[in-house]
Amino acid sequence: MEKMPHGISRAAEFRELLGKRAIVADGAMGTVLYSKGVFINRCYDELNITSPALVLDIHKDYVRNGAEILESNTFGANRLRLANFGIANKTVEINQAGVRLAREAAQERSDVFVAGALGPLGVLLEPLGPTSLAEARAVFQEQIQALVEEGVDLLVLETFQHLNELREALAAAREVAGPETVLVAQVTIDDEGNLHDGTKTATFAKFLEESPADVVGINCSVGPKATLETLERVMQFTGKPTSAMPNAGHPALVDGRNLYLCSPEYMAQYARRMLWAGVRIVGGCCGTTPEHIKAIRSEIRSLQPGQSAVQASVEEKKDAVQAMPKVAVAAKSSVGAKLAAGKFVAFVEILPPRGVNASKEIEGARLCKQHGIDAINVPDGPRASARMSAQVTCQLIEREAGIESVLHFCCRDRNILGIQSELLGAHAAGIRNLICITGDPPRMGSYPDATAVFDVDSIGLANIVNGLNQGLDIGGNPIGSQTALLLGVGANPGALNMDVEIRRTEWKIQAGAEYIVTQPVFDVHQLEEFVRRIAGFRVPVLAGIWPLTSFRNAEFMVNELRVPVPAEFMERLKSADSPEKARAEGVAIAQEMVRRVRPLVDGVQLSAPFGRYNLAVEVAAAIGPR
Repeated sequence: MEKMPHGISRAAEFRELLGKRAIVADGAMGTVLYSKGVFINRCYDELNITSPALVLDIHKDYVRNGAEILESNTFGANRLRLANFGIANKTVEINQAGVRLAREAAQERSDVFVAGALGPLGVLLEPLGPTSLAEARAVFQEQIQALVEEGVDLLVLETFQHLNELREALAAAREVAGPETVLVAQVTIDDEGNLHDGTKTATFAKFLEESPADVVGINCSVGPKATLETLERVMQFTGKPTSAMPNAGHPALVDGRNLYLCSPEYMAQYARRMLWAGVRIVGGCCGTTPEHIKAIRSEIRSLQPGQSAVQASVEEKKDAVQAMPKVAVAAKSSVGAKLAAGKFVAFVEILPPRGVNASKEIEGARLCKQHGIDAINVPDGPRASARMSAQVTCQLIEREAGIESVLHFCCRDRNILGIQSELLGAHAAGIRNLICITGDPPRMGSYPDATAVFDVDSIGLANIVNGLNQGLDIGGNPIGSQTALLLGVGANPGALNMDVEIRRTEWKIQAGAEYIVTQPVFDVHQLEEFVRRIAGFRVPVLAGIWPLTSFRNAEFMVNELRVPVPAEFMERLKSADSPEKARAEGVAIAQEMVRRVRPLVDGVQLSAPFGRYNLAVEVAAAIGPR
């Protein structure tokens, strides 16, 4: 038991991390072993002692692809299951070897936790079978004792179908591992969200809430859709952190082999939705591979990549170092002065060119200036595409077109050192207006294998800018001068999980945000609700307005960008019988939106779809006198 202090210490570390962000678990062990030629009639748990290098390589592959929780290869390593293979006498040896292999693989990264995995006993308990509850608890205790003595960081009790068996497993875990060890309890469900014995979602959710488990969740049997939908119902009955480890869909028989056909990209999309729903541990079960976990990890980092230690280091030193008073908003830029004076402002979004010639973009900026636009908003690698540097495009537009620019600054492509360097450079080059964004993950663009950095997200980036505006670097050290960057952030009034969006918006404002630019808005009621909910901490809001160019463009917005477009607008675009009429209808809709949102917000950001700057100018005419 001398290894228990290590496990308890890591348990505290795990609890702390769980309270800060979602954690990525690994995927299937059996699936990968099967793909490597290990027949299904073998005892996979025994491979810990007969083929340890094979098991170790799989663990390492999961670590390399981003797993932060490694489950030991011990799911079926209890005495009753091992007896079917004539190796019950090796129960302790197999479990401890499984933990050692996972621990060895975990050494490749300091942020990896080792979980002792155990599943059901494989027999029916009383009153349905001959095994008593007391016998079942004793079998669980033996396996858990072996896992704990070898120094696991947490225990994962998974794929349970019967609550009476899970109750005994949890009781055994608490008796053996003590109150400090983190317990994750996961049940397996059918497509309707019930346990396989018919127990309803509400019943097992209440059981899990009252159980000694620290984290509750669902694994195996079903794919990500049913897992997420059921977890959303579970969350109505419990406030405990939740976990999701779905299968990669249902298996299909292909050339005599059961194959799981859900792609890594599909699993990653559901990982995003799970995070929006509030799930705290996301991984995979049968059919998931290191490639699935890589995609899930990338998705999770793009949504909540902030490193709290980075932010904390700034805050810890603020008291010890004299921060410089921030430059007033009105003194930062022309845009800042207009916002401070309560004037309605208008931006037009112009994308950087794909090549080295920015003449079209500069001419577009001149056209906008002639029609009273206040600033040109330049995205940074939109849709994860490779274009001219947004900062250089801003400099060219300001120099050649004589209109102020707004620089999108994206976290995706820079570590914290590069972020600070480029922000200082942008200020020195005369850029004064920013919109801080997390950035689209690389898989959305033309180079899906490109590496995402994501040292911080948009909240962390706002903290960094706020520090530089006070003359402090990310470590809270004086830099000898200060920036005067007008700090803008993004928000999405149409977010699926509005509670999360409002919470993140508040954090951005607490981090120093001085104005907000929204995603494209087509539903005024959503904007009204967003503005109402941020009333207690509001800064100026600019509504995104996008002139749709066709019915197909509207469908893309709805189905691929997840931007709600009212049915009324869809019908109007669908009724247009020519491309010219569709574009005119799109402009008319955008003009209506401008007039309807003007009383609610402090300005608009107008998009110029496909480089049609004249459409943005036409929409701007609806703003009226300013």
